[in-house]
Amino acid sequence: MSTITAAYYRGNKTFEVARIEAQPPGPGEVQVQVAYCGICGTDMHAYHGNMDARVGFERILGHEMSGRIAAVGEGVEGWAQGDAIVVRPLDPGAPNPATEAGYPHVSHNLKFIGLDTDGALQQLWNVPAFTLHRLPEGLRLDHAALIEPVAVACHDVRLSRLQPGEDVVVIGGGPIGILVAMVARAAGGTVVISEVNPHRLAIAGKLGFDTVNPAEADLKAEIEARTGSKGADVVFEVSGTQPGVDAMTAVAATRARIVMVAIHAKKPQVDLFQFFWRELQMIGARVYEPEDYEKAIALVAEGQIDADTVITDVSPLSEIQAAFEALDASPTALKSLIKVGDVA
Repeated sequence: MSTITAAYYRGNKTFEVARIEAQPPGPGEVQVQVAYCGICGTDMHAYHGNMDARVGFERILGHEMSGRIAAVGEGVEGWAQGDAIVVRPLDPGAPNPATEAGYPHVSHNLKFIGLDTDGALQQLWNVPAFTLHRLPEGLRLDHAALIEPVAVACHDVRLSRLQPGEDVVVIGGGPIGILVAMVARAAGGTVVISEVNPHRLAIAGKLGFDTVNPAEADLKAEIEARTGSKGADVVFEVSGTQPGVDAMTAVAATRARIVMVAIHAKKPQVDLFQFFWRELQMIGARVYEPEDYEKAIALVAEGQIDADTVITDVSPLSEIQAAFEALDASPTALKSLIKVGDVA
């Protein structure tokens, strides 16, 4: 394949689909034939122009992907053409205090592949071999495109130290909130999702979760009624809103762990008195580590993530502009995939 199709972000909510020359993988790289790529919230931020200073107007976006190895670069061992893989899109860069402490996923020099460098919305994609994770035989590649966001949820739940039988509240029932809820349930938590969007509430109910609409009911009272006035042992703030931040301390049990999952564009007001009064803990969670990817692969392969319900639409790469516009306007979509190439 001498030329491939790629989608470039050009600014002003615009993508250009172009034919470009395929480049061979360099030393330490593999060339991936991309099958599917999901559209995530960060991609939508870029689409809205909120990341223009970072991504520019010559960027190929995309990082929630699945595919197969097409070629192996010099010095790469353990991988072969045809291997089914996903990419953990983090390049920690030069050594720094975070990497030296064993936390390369939050490196001071971190490059997020697909934002800071070109991503998966191209038919052939060259990536560092150290980013690869192997997929088990039989795992559908459209389902495997969910592994990156599931890994986010696995990281969140792991850092929460959730124990079987604990009461969990997930504030925000969007794509990541739903995945956090499924991972928390798989870990043995008793999960309630708080969400105001009726379409997302319906999806959460279809997935078997108890839900509360805080626009129609007193969330604190509902959680206390369900927990014998105790409150939630673990709270995930996934809404990115001030009401969500208000709710996270209101529903928390004594010595609860609150995990901050959402990115807040503006500094929210936090009820620090409740942290003193109930000895609460707040935990920051960013992206994932290799063990979270392996856990995500296992959960998707085992069917503990209802991929068919989470994936609400699939569009070809040639229609990426329409796919972003539809997702931006849709109150019902949860996870949209782009079919980048015909990969069996």
